[in-house]
Amino acid sequence: MRTVTMAGKELPALGQGTWYLGEGRAPREEEIKALRAGFDAGMTLVDTAEMYGDGAAETVVGDALGDVRDEIFIVDKVLPTHASREGVAAACERSLERLGTEHIDLFLLHWRLDEVWLDEVIEGMDDLMRNGSVGAWGVSNFDPEDISDLLAETGGPGCATDQVLYNLTRRGPELDLFPLLQKHGIPVMAYSPTEQARLLRHGAGLDALTRVAAGYDASPAQVALAWTIRSGDVIAIPRTGSPAHAQENALAGDLTLSEEDLATLDAAFGVPPSPVPLDVL
Repeated sequence: MRTVTMAGKELPALGQGTWYLGEGRAPREEEIKALRAGFDAGMTLVDTAEMYGDGAAETVVGDALGDVRDEIFIVDKVLPTHASREGVAAACERSLERLGTEHIDLFLLHWRLDEVWLDEVIEGMDDLMRNGSVGAWGVSNFDPEDISDLLAETGGPGCATDQVLYNLTRRGPELDLFPLLQKHGIPVMAYSPTEQARLLRHGAGLDALTRVAAGYDASPAQVALAWTIRSGDVIAIPRTGSPAHAQENALAGDLTLSEEDLATLDAAFGVPPSPVPLDVL
């Protein structure tokens, strides 16, 4: 498994997402087994949020941790409606209780609203770091303007990541956001790296993925994941409720695509001709 340096740690380039877990789409025990299978396969970073199932995903993560908590890097997210100095602290306490742990490794502001005061968020995050509840903080769904505003705040450069929607069909961030983040040494976390599996269903893009995958005895999903983490400074967090799929995802962590295959995928999934607003799901 390749690694990416984030929040001062060497972390696996592939982690696990939890959006929709705990909401009855799959048996709860199967979701727990899937997370544990991912942990065993090296995907020891897990991402969740208080928004996911109104905390249900956090409880699934907590149940999956078992006796390996110290080996797992937990990323959690606070809603912007809780983004005051006091609100961040209260939200963190609730998340810690649902997770059944005393420490969140990386705590993110889920997105920005107009009424969110970034200085208060930073102060709240710093408070949590000082009392040991949080190891590092970052943001999610921040576009270049938001990142510039954040970095202008006292303490803003302490941001550890920007988690955004990024995959073969959502390449807009490559034009403006990623260069800005790279300039300031902020790595990227990519959610929905297979576009919630829509990448794998039909179309010319799937044809290209299938052709490339055949050369590696891999699946199209593994190629899509390997493409997402190809730069060395992106962590992707695919979500699955299946142990077998979790193990398959992990195998993409050491798949390196050739320049020829990258060109094939570039031809099938082009970059927009000019910057576009940051996509969200």
